[in-house]
Amino acid sequence: MGTDLAPSAEVAGAVQAVAELADDIDLVLVGDRGLIESELEGQDVPDGRILIHHAPDRILPSDPPASAVRRKPDSSIAQGIRLHKEGEVDAFISAGSTGAVMAASLFILRPLPGVDRPSVATLLPTRGAPVVLLDAGTNVDCKPRHLVQFAHLGRVYVQDVLGVEEPRIGLLNIGEEPGKGDERTIETFGLLAADPILDFVGNVEGREIIRGACDVLVADGFVGNVLLKFYESVAQYFVSMVRDEVSRSGAELDLEETFRRLDYSEYGGAPLLGVDGVTIICHGGSSPKAIRNAVQVAAQAVRSDMVKDMAEELAAVHNGGTAE
Repeated sequence: MGTDLAPSAEVAGAVQAVAELADDIDLVLVGDRGLIESELEGQDVPDGRILIHHAPDRILPSDPPASAVRRKPDSSIAQGIRLHKEGEVDAFISAGSTGAVMAASLFILRPLPGVDRPSVATLLPTRGAPVVLLDAGTNVDCKPRHLVQFAHLGRVYVQDVLGVEEPRIGLLNIGEEPGKGDERTIETFGLLAADPILDFVGNVEGREIIRGACDVLVADGFVGNVLLKFYESVAQYFVSMVRDEVSRSGAELDLEETFRRLDYSEYGGAPLLGVDGVTIICHGGSSPKAIRNAVQVAAQAVRSDMVKDMAEELAAVHNGGTAE
């Protein structure tokens, strides 16, 4: 639980997920049992597909994330992550405090070997398939080795969850030439270019993102978050502007597909990559549709053995070999 409309959005999204997605997906709703049962009343849910794990406490946005996880062990975030750690569930999804979800994932699930800093990834719409941006704001101050780790985490995610066989890796920069950027970016370029596992396509300027220049876009969390927020604002402005213009002109245009690709709820939340588990972080304003799609993303990550594949790739990087 954790959306602005909790638990109604989560329950409605769960009901949609079990109705529309594969039959092998069962859900455990972690939160106040009474509130969840009230929302489920009258819903047509197959027996055993949605279970409830009682977690009466809740971490508030005003709570310091790290200490709140320790002080509120009966919160839905702490309880849900622990269920994942103990193997009772295969993935964890939350629209609650992002900081608390990250802290609980780090404390309880722990980072994978070879990962210094787990990274939140997000999808950016392009003219073709979306590009995965990481880091999207988790790690503001990064060293070159962290950016290389992000590239490998993003590569496996795009392969396993999005189905791209050979993901192209790009480094966000102010120019295409290898010598562009600050010292950290130049050093990172050299490391990425020398990596035998990665299909590194070089520096990617901001204007090239929407043209689909790469499948994985690597940046530190400061730059990545600025890009993400600007991208979101432009998408909202574009949708609003087009709707207003169509309304004034009376034109009949089929823009449903365009608007769908700009709708955050289509992408189902942001994965926290680099921990020993599947954690999906949703927006606090997530709709039932966004929750449903987050379930779909989590299920695909589990089915594809994403975490195992990440661990194997990171081990190959450490040993100087190549990924299978």
